[in-house]
Amino acid sequence: MKKSLSVLFIVTISALLLLSACSNAPAAVSRPSAPASYANKTNPLSGNADAVAKGKVEYATNCLSCHGINGAGDGPAGAALSPKPTSLVKAVKEVTAGYFYWRTSDGGGMDPFKSSMPAFKGILSEEKIWQVFSYIQSIK
Repeated sequence: MKKSLSVLFIVTISALLLLSACSNAPAAVSRPSAPASYANKTNPLSGNADAVAKGKVEYATNCLSCHGINGAGDGPAGAALSPKPTSLVKAVKEVTAGYFYWRTSDGGGMDPFKSSMPAFKGILSEEKIWQVFSYIQSIK
């Protein structure tokens, strides 16, 4: 009887481990900290409806092709990229405003990201980056 219970226990544990390995649950994303010069930045346009509207226009112009209509990382141009573009809707819930500003400003070509995310520093003003951030935060 003890041997049967031991075998049953081992089979059950093995099955659970196998099922968890096949899970579709996303892995936790590990992100480095934003550099000190960005770490404490906050969105000065938070809660501003005009900023959200302007951010939607900037997003459509500069982000939609890779990050998709709803910010899920599923844009048509993003399909050919490796690594795939991130879901901005998820990212803005997981990172600080300073982190988002850093990644938008400096892009993703550097370690550890090695992504195709372009640097928007010199392309988008600080205000426009915050408008895009405000818009992404508004996407449900």
